[in-house]
Amino acid sequence: MDMARESDNGAFLDKFLLQPTPSTHQLPLNALTFAVKDIFDVEGYVTGFGNPDWARTHPAATSTAPAVLAVLRGGATCVGKTVLDEMAYSINGENKHYGTPRNPCVPDRVPGGSSSGSAVAVGAKLVDFALGTDTGGSVRVPASYCGILGFRPSHDAISTAGVIPMAQSFDSVGWFARNPVILNRVGRVLLQLPDVDPVKPSQIIIAEDCFQLSTIPSDRVAEPLFKSVDKLFGGDLVKHAILGDYVKEKVPSLKQFMTKGNADQEYNIPSLAALSSAMRVLQRYEFKNNHGEWVRTVKPDLGPGISERVWEAVKTTDENVDVCHSVKIELRAALNALLGDFGVLAIPTVPGPPPELQSDPTPLEAFRAKAFSLLSIAGVSGFCQVSIPLGLYDNLPVAISLLAKHGSDGFLLNLVEIIYDTLQEEVGITEKRDY
Repeated sequence: MDMARESDNGAFLDKFLLQPTPSTHQLPLNALTFAVKDIFDVEGYVTGFGNPDWARTHPAATSTAPAVLAVLRGGATCVGKTVLDEMAYSINGENKHYGTPRNPCVPDRVPGGSSSGSAVAVGAKLVDFALGTDTGGSVRVPASYCGILGFRPSHDAISTAGVIPMAQSFDSVGWFARNPVILNRVGRVLLQLPDVDPVKPSQIIIAEDCFQLSTIPSDRVAEPLFKSVDKLFGGDLVKHAILGDYVKEKVPSLKQFMTKGNADQEYNIPSLAALSSAMRVLQRYEFKNNHGEWVRTVKPDLGPGISERVWEAVKTTDENVDVCHSVKIELRAALNALLGDFGVLAIPTVPGPPPELQSDPTPLEAFRAKAFSLLSIAGVSGFCQVSIPLGLYDNLPVAISLLAKHGSDGFLLNLVEIIYDTLQEEVGITEKRDY
């Protein structure tokens, strides 16, 4: 890694300045800087998709993605493009071609992917916010690993035009920030939301079984949330649920994906493991339709783990794809019924701390399986989800996620802003006690 890349934690692929659109009035993102994952088109630059063979075989973009234009029009300045995992097909954050962006929170751990450089740029305070994309978890995971805020909006709420597709049934434009006010402001620009008064949540449901998946003690993650809600809104808002049982009962199409293997996996929740299997089937199928021909023709040089996943996708069939669409519809209806208009679901973002750099992929498989069980809840339902940092446990970053129904992004962004400071105070109290 050269000196320039080293000084910016290896987050950037390309540095340049895109100035905001001039305006006579005060803009919401005035004086803020941002970076963009190299999956978004920026006019005049090749969109590299994390792989040199892709960059070599594609021309420069002739227009800029609407999501990037929106934040430029909002008054922000773009300072460059960031590294991502190849073809966005990993949640690890390691890239054998462009180097692995260094996690500013824990340098000997992976930064999380695929929006690794964007998360690192925010975590290392190189920019005020950054744009990423999230299909299977590519904003939520690096946000949790780098100790920052990450928002995956409701599916299809923000245009993905000018963004290289991964799997359209799940692709979302997301963003990172260190501070909930900026997270909210960026969201209002991207989602074209008016400023509205915050609404008190009707209930906050803690998914007990999901917290059991995590290697971090559940009281260390859920307790600061419970205490914050109690202080701000009253503890009677907090409810508890076994999400896996509810999903199993309310999403009958999942039966197709409930394999005997899932039932034997003691470390997982069978219905959520099935949910992640359904998601993976559709994701592979759509990835193949998008990129199969290019992969077969170019035979790109791909890193370990990613190469296997890409080729597995390229060889996939349309078997069970229709059932996946049924699962999506059923899950959204089921979670709508569970949460209601202003209900919130709380889960761990990921099942534990970030793995060490260059970990052996085999032991990581169990961790990945649990991670995707958690990540597929919003992935398949299309609900919005925010990952919120909760300090350190054993010197490693901890995060919690809040989900709200499709279309209630403004409500969730406001809630994060209201709850954030109290949550961090409670985390501080918990950390001192644990210490």
